[in-house]
Order: sequence, then C-alpha cells, then structure tokens
Amino acid sequence: MTSTFSLLNLPAPFFNRRSKFLNYLNIEIQRIIMPQPKMGKGVIVGANVQFGKEVIIWNYVVIGDNTKIGDGTCIGSFCDIGKNVIIGKNCNIQAHVTISNECVIGNNVFIAPNSSLLNDKYPKSSFLTAPIVKDNVTIGGGVTVLPGVVLGENSVIGGGSVVTKDVPPRKVIAGVPAKEVMTKEEYEAKREKFIRSRQKRR
Repeated sequence: MTSTFSLLNLPAPFFNRRSKFLNYLNIEIQRIIMPQPKMGKGVIVGANVQFGKEVIIWNYVVIGDNTKIGDGTCIGSFCDIGKNVIIGKNCNIQAHVTISNECVIGNNVFIAPNSSLLNDKYPKSSFLTAPIVKDNVTIGGGVTVLPGVVLGENSVIGGGSVVTKDVPPRKVIAGVPAKEVMTKEEYEAKREKFIRSRQKRR
C-alpha cells in the first residue's frame, strides 16, 4: 500500500517538523498578543495559562494548565498553583501558598504565607471540591481551607486557622476549627486603633 507521504514525494519527518513549527508559532503569537507577567527565576507555567495586565510572579512558582490570573495580581515565591484555577484582579498571594486544582479566588484577595486551599475531602478520591474565595477576603498566615468551603465577601481568616465550613460575608473567624470571633466592622475598628497607636510612636 502506497502511503500519502510517498504520493506527495515528501518524507514523514517534513510533516513532523511542520507540526512542531506551527505549534511554536501559535505559542509565539499568544505570547505577543497576550499580556506577559514580570517573572522571577525558576518559574514553571503550564499550557494555556492566561495572565492579565501587570501581573508579577516571583521566584520558583509553579502554575498549572488552564489557569487564569487577573490584572495587577502578585504571586509570591515558592507558590504552587494548580490546574484550572481562577485568580481575580489585584490579589496579593504571598510566599509558600498552595492553591489546589479548580480553586476560584475573587478580586482584591490577600493570602498570607504558608496557607493552603485544599480540594480533596477524602484523599485519594476522584471527586474534587475546591474552595471558593470571594472578593476582598483576607487570609492570615498558615491557614488551611478545607475542600468545598466558601469564604464570603470581606471575610477575614485569622492566622493558623483551619476552616472547615463556609464563612458568611463580613465575618472574622479564627481557631482550630475556625469559629466566628467578631464582625468585619469590629475588626476594622481594632485595626484603625492599632494603626493610630503605632503612628503616635513615630
């Protein structure tokens, strides 16, 4: 049986090279058209990752396939961001944060170092239920958010907490397991009082 390559009088390697070139060309077109982040060293970016404008990625970050990162977001060093993750605009994700596959993070979210957002309730299962972090959430250092948890808008999670259930909007929680300790209004009043006291010492 005569192959198509023989009929065209072209060797099979020609088509392999052409396919590789077209793939390279597609990647280069995307690189030129789409905004490119400022990246540190040792960053690994998966396939089809989309970056907004003015994104900053620090050193040794891993970003999985099909993840989207919004305008003005900063990712700290040694973060591990999974596949199919959505991160909104103007987020500040500090060093050593783990964001599991399929997590959704809103706009203006702050995540302090060494926090983890988990997605597998009964490891190792094939059914992932990633957390959802809504807009303007603040997550302290060393926090663990368990699978399927929803953090409501403007909520605050105290450092070292383990979040086992949904958090209503504008609530401040802390502890293991995390429980409500105050409202966002009370938190903001305490923060303002602290800032004023520090400014007087200068």
